[in-house]
Amino acid sequence: MNYSEKNPPADFDVVVVGAGGSGLASALEAAQNGLRVLIVEKAPQPGGATAWSVGAFTTSSSPHQKKAGVVDSRDQHFIDMDLVNANAKRADNMQLRRLLVDKAPETLQWLMDLGVEFMGPHAESPHTQPRMHNAVPGGVALVYYLVKHCKKAGVQIACNTKLQDLLFKDGKVCGVQVLNNEKIQNFYAKRAVILASGDFSGSRSMRERFFDPAVVNAAPVVSINTGDGLLVAEKYGAQIINGDYAAFYIPRMRFVPQENVGWIARLPPTKTIAQLMQWAMKYLPPAIIRPFMMKMVTTVLGPEPALFKAGAALINVAGGLIDVDFKSPARKLALDHHNKGYIVFDQKLAQQFQTWPHFISTAPGIAYAYLKDYEHSRPDIFHRADTINQLAQTIQIDCTQLHNALQQHNQKNPACGPIEQGPFYALGPVRGYITITEGGLDVNEQLQVIGKNQQPIPHLYACGSAGQGGVLLDGHGHHLSWAFVSGRHAAQQVLQETSIY
Repeated sequence: MNYSEKNPPADFDVVVVGAGGSGLASALEAAQNGLRVLIVEKAPQPGGATAWSVGAFTTSSSPHQKKAGVVDSRDQHFIDMDLVNANAKRADNMQLRRLLVDKAPETLQWLMDLGVEFMGPHAESPHTQPRMHNAVPGGVALVYYLVKHCKKAGVQIACNTKLQDLLFKDGKVCGVQVLNNEKIQNFYAKRAVILASGDFSGSRSMRERFFDPAVVNAAPVVSINTGDGLLVAEKYGAQIINGDYAAFYIPRMRFVPQENVGWIARLPPTKTIAQLMQWAMKYLPPAIIRPFMMKMVTTVLGPEPALFKAGAALINVAGGLIDVDFKSPARKLALDHHNKGYIVFDQKLAQQFQTWPHFISTAPGIAYAYLKDYEHSRPDIFHRADTINQLAQTIQIDCTQLHNALQQHNQKNPACGPIEQGPFYALGPVRGYITITEGGLDVNEQLQVIGKNQQPIPHLYACGSAGQGGVLLDGHGHHLSWAFVSGRHAAQQVLQETSIY
């Protein structure tokens, strides 16, 4: 949309689209340097995918590494990302990778200075050094402190406000048009607009552009991420790149979210509580602290393929057997009409998955979850019955259908032994989810959005998943690292803008 007035009102210096981790970091960086900042967020509250995350931040050269005696460097982290991305079969953006590894250490310290507590460093193959740091108690702590400091710095956050279009003056972006309470509004930016609007995992039509049916049918973890910023920028010549990053895009099997979150998960993630949790994990017996940790981690985890390799059956909600590909356990589930099912097994397997190394789920760097953890922490998805008929009634599947499905399963998997020894168990529902999509806008090293003729669109920047620019972020902790590094970097580049309305 072109704006025709000679002197559009400059309500703000910067308008940020999106209040996830990258948007909040960008807004705070700009505001702490004296700029007037508005965030427009279409969700009812800030947080985005960051609030849902476990909170893993991967970096070298951290205080935690130094304390643990780990000798590491930015250069080694840069080299190790070749190992992490070895199966991507896509070109990486080396300039943005360099930006990520160079600025991640100072960004971790910046988050710590805001009040976020981290555990670590934790090892993760194929990294040659332990680099994963986990926010305590999770991604909610990152959002809590960023919002707190944004408000303190004078950042205005307009929720329930959806991006509709960009505003232009003399060929330069000068603001955004948004929809708020069914009313169209224009907000103007004196220096720049920063797109921090997330990925497009919640848009079925966009998934259809890039992916095969299994991913198209998968349920988005963050349904509100529908690629609004990407589509608006695309109208003005921007390109979405690495959207078909095939190595990453398989549906992920996860348990359905818990409807009624307990009081533990609702605790405010203050520094005092985080430090108390760290102290408790270090000094209290596991029997005391473990139930509290499990209440948190089992809300966002999914089952390991090992459960199916050991002989568990995957049954859809109509009572049909779903074959499981161990390399992608959720693929055929996502292709099923309902994309919903149960993991069914008997007493033999139940006894096996109570102790190391047979865990149901893992939260990298935090904890392993066994069957008893789910029984105590997620009773809504834990089902046990003395007979198959009783189990069928519990999970509301036709008894005959369930018997037939388990008979088929036993015939197809003789090496694992039949599911026949009661009591019988079902975990679920489980669904095939798409957690994140890698296709962000093409950006340069300053995170300016590239438009027609490979030229930056003036005064338009992008960060986080919206401004991924082709950098490959496989492995735990790189997405959040990029969110905060790129968010701050975009704001720092805006501060250097010489062309101001």
